Amino acid sequence: MANDLFGNLGNLGGIVKGLSSFMPQDDPAVKMINAQTQVSDLKKQEADIYVEIGRKAVAQYGLEAFPEYADKLRLIQSNLQAATSELDSQKAEHEAREKAAADAAAAARCPSCGYDNPEGTRFCQECGAKMGAQNCVSCGAPLQPGTRFCGECGTRQPE
Repeated sequence: MANDLFGNLGNLGGIVKGLSSFMPQDDPAVKMINAQTQVSDLKKQEADIYVEIGRKAVAQYGLEAFPEYADKLRLIQSNLQAATSELDSQKAEHEAREKAAADAAAAARCPSCGYDNPEGTRFCQECGAKMGAQNCVSCGAPLQPGTRFCGECGTRQPE
């Protein structure tokens, strides 16, 4: 029963173990929690050893020496590869959305005074500076707001 109670808690077992350290150690419930934690830890160590043995056996004898598991493992590996690709795709999509949101926020922020203007504003509602990225009309170098001459090529900039 103790195994049913604490063995299926997963990561909560560690939390229960941590909380049990604040309780009186001579309490029967705490003793049971500590014993269950020790059993769970040892079972995990045992399973880890079996995993290592299995890997070494496959490395030494090949997957074909274990035909009852070969197809299952290949299916899992295929599913893992598909799931990893999907995760990578989702991460890239998430990063693209975050970048687009950051770019939109930056485009609405005045380059002169930093005021956050509504989207589509052409001139800052706080200081009147021209909004948007300002680049040299000749060489395309980025310019600071109010720049009259390009620092790269010296071309006079329109007001």
